[in-house]
Amino acid sequence: MWVFGYGSLLWNPGFDPAARRRAVLADYHRSFCMLSIHHRGTVDHPGLVLALDEKPGATCTGVAFQVRQDEEDTVLSYLRERELISSAYVERHVGLTLDDGAEVEALAYVIDGAHEQYCQFPLEQQAQMIASAVGGRGPNTEYLFNTADHLAEMGIRDTEMEWLTTRVRRLLDGK
Repeated sequence: MWVFGYGSLLWNPGFDPAARRRAVLADYHRSFCMLSIHHRGTVDHPGLVLALDEKPGATCTGVAFQVRQDEEDTVLSYLRERELISSAYVERHVGLTLDDGAEVEALAYVIDGAHEQYCQFPLEQQAQMIASAVGGRGPNTEYLFNTADHLAEMGIRDTEMEWLTTRVRRLLDGK
């Protein structure tokens, strides 16, 4: 069993994988298109978290985590509890291309574009929301900075993430 990480799973998978490999998912992109009303915001003051948003021709580079065979049921239960806290994410099996060209099927959590938590905001509005939201797992800024740092460490360029990181840091500095 493989799991695709593109956001918080990059830096906090919640399990010890048997292997981790850089991987590319076709026809989706990483986007702050999900209102966070539990983990990184509240109903009254939502934050934003990343989701895989379907977009033909796009690609998303992240990490494929191979789950240890004897832990598949436990990891699946853990991920469902973590990722399916609301019905905004849909569990899908997707095809990934690993860094060596091998192809694997992986579990991924993608956004339901018809769900009320699905959103599309301009980058400035995203930055404003992320800079001020806090939820049950902490500040939305922590989520942004940790994800951006891990993408940078892996050499994965995400220009929107880079812009948001710079802008949110400026907002926190009062600029």
